[in-house]
Amino acid sequence: MNPTQPAPAQPGAETVLADVVGMLRTVLAEYGDDDVAIGMSTTFNRDLELESIDLVTLAGLLEERYGQRVNFAEFLAGMEFDEIIGLTVGRLVEYVVWSLKTTQAG
Repeated sequence: MNPTQPAPAQPGAETVLADVVGMLRTVLAEYGDDDVAIGMSTTFNRDLELESIDLVTLAGLLEERYGQRVNFAEFLAGMEFDEIIGLTVGRLVEYVVWSLKTTQAG
């Protein structure tokens, strides 16, 4: 890469949120529940009632979109059970944005 050219812009929180919401709608469509409101404070467990298999599906969608730069399983593995139960869309969005910035910098 030419040092005088700026690095390609990484998606910000709004773009990542839109991507994640789209992925969640894909997962929820299996239940006919793809019109639920999803925002940064939406929880995977209480609000969306996702099961562990749904998180596996979401992990696959994240990998399709972002490749190896975003490792959802590793993200979850670093959490306590209560943290996973309380996981919000916003926390996932922050993780994705952080991962993309970190992999670009590294």
